[in-house]
Amino acid sequence: MTEASTIDPTDQQIEKVHTAAIRFAGDSGDGMQVAGARFTDASAIFGNDLSTFPNFPAEIRAPAGTLPGVSSFQVHIADRDILTPGDQPDVLVVMNPAALKANLHDLAPAGTIVANSDAFVDRNLEKAGYDTNPLEDGSLDAYRLLAVPMEELTKKAVEDSGLKGRGVLRSKNFFALGLMAWMFHRPLEPTLQWIDRKFGKDDEVRAANEMAFRAGYHLGETTEMFRHTYAVQPAKLPAGTYTNVTGNQALAWGIIAAGQAARLPVLYASYPITPASEILHELARHRNFGVRTFQAEDEIAAVGAALGASFGGHLGVTGTSGPGVALKSETISLAVMTELPILIIDVQRGGPSTGLPTKTEQADLLMAMYGRHGEAPLPIVAIASPSDAFETTIEAARIALKYMTPVMLMSDGYIATSAEPWRLPDLEDLPDISVKFISEANANGEFLPYLRDEKTLSRPWAVPGTPGLEHRIGGLEKEDGTGNVSYNPANHEKMTMLREQKIGRIAEDIPEIVVDEDEGAEVLVLGWGSSYGAILAGVRRVRAREQKVARVHLRYLNPFPKNLGEVLSRYPKVLVPELNRGHLWRMIRSDFLTDAIRYSKVQGQPLKASEIEAKLMETIES
Repeated sequence: MTEASTIDPTDQQIEKVHTAAIRFAGDSGDGMQVAGARFTDASAIFGNDLSTFPNFPAEIRAPAGTLPGVSSFQVHIADRDILTPGDQPDVLVVMNPAALKANLHDLAPAGTIVANSDAFVDRNLEKAGYDTNPLEDGSLDAYRLLAVPMEELTKKAVEDSGLKGRGVLRSKNFFALGLMAWMFHRPLEPTLQWIDRKFGKDDEVRAANEMAFRAGYHLGETTEMFRHTYAVQPAKLPAGTYTNVTGNQALAWGIIAAGQAARLPVLYASYPITPASEILHELARHRNFGVRTFQAEDEIAAVGAALGASFGGHLGVTGTSGPGVALKSETISLAVMTELPILIIDVQRGGPSTGLPTKTEQADLLMAMYGRHGEAPLPIVAIASPSDAFETTIEAARIALKYMTPVMLMSDGYIATSAEPWRLPDLEDLPDISVKFISEANANGEFLPYLRDEKTLSRPWAVPGTPGLEHRIGGLEKEDGTGNVSYNPANHEKMTMLREQKIGRIAEDIPEIVVDEDEGAEVLVLGWGSSYGAILAGVRRVRAREQKVARVHLRYLNPFPKNLGEVLSRYPKVLVPELNRGHLWRMIRSDFLTDAIRYSKVQGQPLKASEIEAKLMETIES
């Protein structure tokens, strides 16, 4: 929490701070994701810049009261531009002992703990591995501890709601949310309106949640322990209309916009998989934009449907995570052979196999690059943040349509589920990525489906059923020009080289790298994907220590921007931070013979600004 000043107008002490990070933590069934999301929305409406990090188990309902069952949601709010959800929470709200034990090591020094004291009973303490009650044994003396009997107070608050039985305590997350709304001067109306929309059809549940929320807020007003509150003023962001988006939402909207900009109907076909499923859910709400969604019976059927849609003249899109990409690989190779435009979205997660379904990782890059049989190159484009997903998705579609190729669009679990403010674009500024289908054969009455454009090397796109444009389709090697099946060795080599050269020519059609650098810097930090925020925040910290550093963040991973080699050659040291064991690092060393330095993290957690800062300082000083 960054302090600005402290004022005490009455008996209430309001501390003005520039930034604050709040983490809600409890059992998977305690509603911590709901509480965090509602605090986030209230902060967005208030005008703060913000960034969030939901963190939850893979199990639908993990064992209650245990460390593996803990779910948390961290939101970082600020009166200025911020880039990450914060390295450490300043305030930790815990609903039981397991939530405290699982998260205490992250809490900032002298941070605040708001604990549901009713849950700190012997049975729960034993499940969490405590020998004594940490709320009473002095082990938390280094922190500001606010112990609140949330369950007892929630029961009293909702007595008149009509709700009975076990359902009464389900409102305690709103009690905790009310306390945080008081502590951080959040507006009440956004949350009350959400409760009314969400639970309006169930009067008892709606009333209970509203009563619990108000009770938590009013406890802050009337209890001495909550007299110290924090004020984070609205941020001065560029003028425009903003909305709060997750990466999956912005990506889905990018698919819709790409269809509109291409003047093509969209088919999105997928099989449910964490953390990509929300893309399907969001797109299913927008059929009025010419979007068809198809929940297939498996991953192979999903990519087959998307490729079939592309063959039929649609923008075909399929989304999945790492295990699904592996299953889709044969059909992706078919898309390379048939040279049809299709988007393959990979929302990466921890692996291998089922791995860590709800945790983030960047360990699919080499699979995206090489994970197909035969010589099957395709473009790879990476999203940097939730708000970047919209524009990057449109760019991936542009490349697919212009170069008649499948494109791999890389996201990850951190981008997918995190949220930040996004300024709505002017729809008139959307690029025109429309395509021109071939409509008739040449003057000789022939149609050559693999007759290539001289500039892009892309083949023509003929909608099935167009008279005179009948042609072969399938996975067998094509004869140059005619598309007939060919086993000729020289033709196979020629077609292999043409497919490779076509992807290579995309480098002439993407922006060159612009380096964010200090004059005289000898260290370049090179990143891709969701490391963007942590790297930039870490670079800012290093510069605040009067050290010189340069930074490049890659959107295009295949092909690389054409000036990347020249940029790399200017710096004696190149640091490559990644959430994997060195995928981009290996590609850089292989392609450019650059003796880059690997910084690897594979904990299922995003990079932190402090980690980048420490590694950069070590690199600069070595």
